[in-house]
Amino acid sequence: MSPVDTVPASVGVSGLTAILVSLVCVAIAWWSLQGLKLDLVIRHPKGPQGKLLQLLLAVALGRFVASFVLDYLGYTQMLRYLF
Repeated sequence: MSPVDTVPASVGVSGLTAILVSLVCVAIAWWSLQGLKLDLVIRHPKGPQGKLLQLLLAVALGRFVASFVLDYLGYTQMLRYLF
């Protein structure tokens, strides 16, 4: 198999890894936000608007964490070219 043939597979694995890391980080953010007392900020935290806000916060926080993790993984992959 030539190096040109392995590029699409490498890009596919990279994309799949990014999707999985992002979903896991959003799920962890959602879980961690369950302990947050939103009733101090929102009138009805158990209502649909409160849950939507919690979901949006989880997506935003999860995306930041996933970006950090994916950047870190990319940097560790670049270390092999150092030596």
